[in-house]
Amino acid sequence: MAGESQDECLFCKIVAGKIPATVVRETDTTFAFRDINPQAPTHILVIPKVHHPDAASLAVAEPAILADVVREAGEVAAEEKLDSYRLVFNTGSGAGQTVFHAHAHVLGGRGLQWPPG
Repeated sequence: MAGESQDECLFCKIVAGKIPATVVRETDTTFAFRDINPQAPTHILVIPKVHHPDAASLAVAEPAILADVVREAGEVAAEEKLDSYRLVFNTGSGAGQTVFHAHAHVLGGRGLQWPPG
């Protein structure tokens, strides 16, 4: 739900260790873990540890942390040995966002056609 609080947020619970996840990387400001419903052979979510509902609101409030998310997405791709990958930020339910905590999808490991969806 778009207006959910940090206490109700699935990703905040994952960062807090209340819900298990397959962690790939963690920094002071970001957390990366494998998606439980992968849409490609490699599908990893990179999230900020701070709660903001989407990438646009994160960019306004804390642009340096959005930069951290994007940088970590590149590190994830490198560790996963992806020669090419797609970085996706869904914003709003009409775009497919189901968890209203800013997050980047790192997708790779197969050909990704354009346009998507």
